[in-house]
Amino acid sequence: MNQPKKDIKLIALDMDGTLLTKDHEVTPITRQAIADAMEKDIHVVLSTGRWLQSCYPYAESLGLESYLITVNGGQIWTKDKQLLEQHTLPAEKLEKMYHLAKELGMSTWMISTDDMYRNCIPEDVHEQQWLKFGCESHNEIILEKMLRELSYIEGLEITNSLPTNMEINPEGVNKAQALQKVCNKIGITMNEVMAVGDSLNDIKMIQQAGIGVAMGNAQEAVKKAADFVTDTNNNDGVGKAIKRFAL
Repeated sequence: MNQPKKDIKLIALDMDGTLLTKDHEVTPITRQAIADAMEKDIHVVLSTGRWLQSCYPYAESLGLESYLITVNGGQIWTKDKQLLEQHTLPAEKLEKMYHLAKELGMSTWMISTDDMYRNCIPEDVHEQQWLKFGCESHNEIILEKMLRELSYIEGLEITNSLPTNMEINPEGVNKAQALQKVCNKIGITMNEVMAVGDSLNDIKMIQQAGIGVAMGNAQEAVKKAADFVTDTNNNDGVGKAIKRFAL
């Protein structure tokens, strides 16, 4: 697909399955393309489902100077780790989702403002602030059952980062709304953004960006929503997209 050249001022990058290879590394070609974009004063923003502690080392390694969008838009940070915005899930909803998932035999993870818990729930669950809940199963019937149960709980934003999982944030919290707020701070529009991702938690930012790019390894719904499909995460897909649309 031939896309008209746009004046890209911000590149928003998902991490797992997008920026990072299967070995959780950034390829040299992609690393250089990011450096070249920043040389042109283009903001490069990580927009990830990860929490700050697991994405900040990559931001440092890449020398990023802009904002960070974490836990699917649940938090927005400056490069100096100043928290600008935060959206939390009520503890009683998180507790309910945890027990539903465990009854179905799903693996779970949940992220608070202070810690991450896998396949367990802390005793002080009602004393913490919760950002995101996740659950996973390789059984489609179990996934469908969990989705049905979640539909009865109000106030949730349900996406995924893999076809085998679900990620839950407070309703209205997603990468696109966080990205819009970052654009407002910088003084640009979403039409000047290139957003790149591979999963359902990326789809809204891909749809709302001036250039929405799906990875070659993206879920089919994401590819259909995108303006362009680049190469896979293991084959410099992000670097190739940056070169095509931003440099």
